Amino acid sequence: MALPTLTPEARAAALKKAAEARVRRSDIRRRLKNRETTLGAVIGEFEASGGEDTVLARTRVIDLLKSVPGLGPVRAAEAMDAAGIAPNRRLGGLGEHQRAELVSRFS
Repeated sequence: MALPTLTPEARAAALKKAAEARVRRSDIRRRLKNRETTLGAVIGEFEASGGEDTVLARTRVIDLLKSVPGLGPVRAAEAMDAAGIAPNRRLGGLGEHQRAELVSRFS
C-alpha cells in the first residue's frame, strides 16, 4: 500500500505534531524518573482523558516502567510478565485489569 502524498504544509504539520508528542513523552519519563509523579498518576491521567490522549495511548508500557526509579529493563520485563502484558504493548492497548495491576504494583 502506497503512502499518501502530502503537501509541504501537511508534511510540516505532521512533523511538528510528532516532535511535540516526542517532547511530551520525554517529559513524562523525566517526571517519573525524578519522582515528580507516579506511574499511577500517569495511568490515572490517561484514564481521565477517557483514552483520548493519543500521546499517552501510544507510549510503550516498558518505557514507562523503565523510567520508574529502581526498575531496570529486567525488573520492568518481569513486572509486565507478571501482569500478563506483552512486551510490545502500549498504554492505550492495556485492559482495565492490566492497568489496575500496574497501579497496585507500583503506586
